[in-house]
Amino acid sequence: MPDIQFAPAPDDKQVLEIGSDLTPRFDANGLVTAVATDADTGDVLMLAHMNAEALALSIETGIAHYWSRSRKQLWKKGETSGNFQKIAEMRVDCDQDAVWIKVRPQGDRAACHTGRRSCFYRSVHLNEVGTAELQTDPITES
Repeated sequence: MPDIQFAPAPDDKQVLEIGSDLTPRFDANGLVTAVATDADTGDVLMLAHMNAEALALSIETGIAHYWSRSRKQLWKKGETSGNFQKIAEMRVDCDQDAVWIKVRPQGDRAACHTGRRSCFYRSVHLNEVGTAELQTDPITES
């Protein structure tokens, strides 16, 4: 268990939005949304979630940790694949219910479980009003 403990989010909106304390606002499931981007290219790699333990471990170790909603367990990115995400910078949004981490991908640099560099490898093409199709974007291949 990590050493970091987060204080509850303050009731005062101004303190939450302008203060210097990290007081994440976890949702009813104990999670905050986390967006990971490549620190060097700015490419969006993945969207995931963190619970308090994942956030604390990410801060303490400098390696991205997430909470898997499907497996209902802590997930150290790269633990089985070798595709660790070293954190270069971490930010929170104005009301501290979302985290943005800029990472330097390791291993074969895949962020997606499909082996692709980004989880956002498909684009939505609007054909006409009310219809769309997905197309795989080759630039997101590993």
